[in-house]
Amino acid sequence: MASGTIYLFFLGIELLITFFVTIYLLSLLYSSFNGAPFVPSSNNDFEETLAKAFLKKDQLFLELGSGDGRVVSTAVKKYQVRGIGIEISPLLVWYSRFLAKIKKINYIEFRQENIYKTDISKADVIYMFLMPKMLEKLKDKLSKEAKKGALIISHGFRIHGWEKILIMKEQRKLFSSFFYKKC
Repeated sequence: MASGTIYLFFLGIELLITFFVTIYLLSLLYSSFNGAPFVPSSNNDFEETLAKAFLKKDQLFLELGSGDGRVVSTAVKKYQVRGIGIEISPLLVWYSRFLAKIKKINYIEFRQENIYKTDISKADVIYMFLMPKMLEKLKDKLSKEAKKGALIISHGFRIHGWEKILIMKEQRKLFSSFFYKKC
């Protein structure tokens, strides 16, 4: 009888692990099909980028495609900005909220939204690590809706056609960061 109970226990554990791995993989597929695969940034890269953004207390920091929420969480915790992370994957939104609660990070919010429909008009800083096709689609929205003086940071890829408002490029081997100032 004891060996049967142990067998059922380990079978239950295997099924639980399989369930969570399946949910995780489905979440990644969902994000990828929506044009936003989850690709985590290196902590050193985004921390250097945040330092060069000269964030000020109480600014509104908006991250489009926030993934696991590390960038916006770091901005809020280190620079005392108010933060909003926008992510399409419900699993990553839940995970980001969970981590923020555990780390006791206040003044942060994570929303499951389509970035093309998100209100960006109040953001002082907009941070994105998105694929070039998504940046091209977002360019008009950013031009029309971002407030004057907003700092727009594109990590990884430049926004073509915005050379005149490029104020700084942080060069790296793999993914550079591009800083734009909305006029």
